[in-house]
Amino acid sequence: MKNILMILTSHEDMENTDSKTGVWLGEFTDPYYEFIDQGYSVVLASVAGGKPPVDPLSTLTENITASNRRFLNDKIAEMAFEDTRVLEDLNLATFDAVFYPGGHGPIWDLAVNTTSGNIILQFLDSGRPVAAVCHGPAALIAAATIRPGLLAGRKVVSFTNAEEVLTFRADNVPYKLETRLKELGADFHSALVPFIPHVEVDGLLITGQNPASAGPTAKALIEKLEAQTVSLH
Repeated sequence: MKNILMILTSHEDMENTDSKTGVWLGEFTDPYYEFIDQGYSVVLASVAGGKPPVDPLSTLTENITASNRRFLNDKIAEMAFEDTRVLEDLNLATFDAVFYPGGHGPIWDLAVNTTSGNIILQFLDSGRPVAAVCHGPAALIAAATIRPGLLAGRKVVSFTNAEEVLTFRADNVPYKLETRLKELGADFHSALVPFIPHVEVDGLLITGQNPASAGPTAKALIEKLEAQTVSLH
């Protein structure tokens, strides 16, 4: 059985506003159930441990996904979400891949978290895939800070500058993630139309653009893991 590590943000405050952020719920639940339904086990961890903040907008009716509803009736998943592990306490050898959901939180905490950055490097160095969606790819900034040039020429996508503007949150973030990833040398490829599913795969690095890309990003990770398994036999 494959073991997936999911790393969540612990940050909820935004700039120049009383609005809160955190994990975008569907970007956690959509991938979570893709993995669970594949028979994988999932361990949840976060920067601070315990229950991560949830972006209130992601619980509004128009943003609710089928997996959100399933999560609300899933006591096992809810208990895991209420009590995420601290990054420093993980035995990384037990995991086959790591997945970073979004929500705006990661652009504050995971982008500068050295422990998370080192986890990404350990996974890539040992041939294990790293996947991230929406603002989750902000975690790659920490890895690229530790290892300059990490993203140079690599195909990557994240929530785009245009999508940031269209969600009226461009003034509430310290920087735009697309711009920062390009500054780090990433070969940024986004969909022509905002908010449609889009996934980029570059070797062991899998990134998705927006909330609609969360499930597809998880599926791409599963395909990568299954292909690795086949190649081992």
